[in-house]
Amino acid sequence: MIPTVAAAVADAHRREWAFVLAATVRVTGDLDLAEECVQDAYAKALTTWDTRGVPANAGAWLTTVAKNRAIDLLRRDATMRRSLPLLLDDQVEPDPGETAAPEVADDRLRLIFTCCHPAIAPQAQVALTLRLLCGLTTAEVARAFLVSETTMAARITRAKKKISSAGIPYRVPPPEELPARIDAVLTVVHLLFTTGHTAPAGDTLVRHDLVERSLDLARMLRTLLPGDADVAGLLALILLTDARSATRVAEDGRLLLLADQDRTQWDHRSIGEGVSLVREALRRRPPGRFALMAAIAAVHSEAPKWQDTDWREVVALYGLLVQIWPSPVVALNRAVAVGFAEGPARGLEELDALAAEPQLAGYGYLAASRADFLRRLGRTAEARTAYEEALLLTENSLERDFLATRLTQLDG
Repeated sequence: MIPTVAAAVADAHRREWAFVLAATVRVTGDLDLAEECVQDAYAKALTTWDTRGVPANAGAWLTTVAKNRAIDLLRRDATMRRSLPLLLDDQVEPDPGETAAPEVADDRLRLIFTCCHPAIAPQAQVALTLRLLCGLTTAEVARAFLVSETTMAARITRAKKKISSAGIPYRVPPPEELPARIDAVLTVVHLLFTTGHTAPAGDTLVRHDLVERSLDLARMLRTLLPGDADVAGLLALILLTDARSATRVAEDGRLLLLADQDRTQWDHRSIGEGVSLVREALRRRPPGRFALMAAIAAVHSEAPKWQDTDWREVVALYGLLVQIWPSPVVALNRAVAVGFAEGPARGLEELDALAAEPQLAGYGYLAASRADFLRRLGRTAEARTAYEEALLLTENSLERDFLATRLTQLDG
């Protein structure tokens, strides 16, 4: 196989999976059958593109092949169609002759809201959407949730069965149903962004395809719900955080921490838009979790230099956030902020209080944060042990290289 073809198929998987799957579900009305047809389309691309060349519009090509495969299977066995779950609206009938891509943005929103139906357990809603909409592997979704791959696989399977047995419709819900569904949808988009912003594994720090997809979806939700403070907060958070993306990796491939980044190279247009959205989101009382996270990002974005960061404000915002969203990861971030506001000894004390938290047992950032505070305190032997633990728990190559360098510097 020509290497460029393999690379093109891999790129199409990252960029087009959601489009292709969402459009195919519109034809099949069945998630498993749609996944099978989409996988077949990507397999066919590996052989066809090798001989005929990569098409100009890979997404449209894959969508056509997947939908045609689905139509063939449905025509071949008419009884299969009668046994499918009622995913499709009564008003949405698949056209067997249709091969052009439908309104892709709407199809993606339909898929998100289907997966985030209240009949599905909240954690399963997010996991299923990341798996189906984003094409993440089960292992990648498991890492995002800090659970084992086996646990996540079972969770996704149960969610699919629930959609089938409950006859959950494939549509964007009417306005009166949106409040019950929007939090899970926002959680999906947020996890999608965080997974792309710092890839859990691999040789690159950022998966730009996932970041772009999350930003696109956040803007779609903003259009759908222009007055929703949580939507505004999430969009602000994505804009403010991604505004720093160009400065997170040095020209030689090294990971650059926030303190070492060239802030003149940040995307100040995105920062301006994000700050405006933060102000809008914070008008709601009490503010939601996305508004508070965006406010924290705004504090970093508006500081001209690392030394100018208002760490006490960051700690206060994390204090509010942990009250309304008592997540172990939020508590970890607050502990790190305390270390910068009050010194590494206080930060280490806060981190050690989280050591017994089960969800952080395999979380590399806890060990890495402890290692940094221990290093700054001159407790070299303990810092070395913490860095070694962090290395064992970290799968992203750039982050591993950064930790290995810090470990070497301790010996120096």
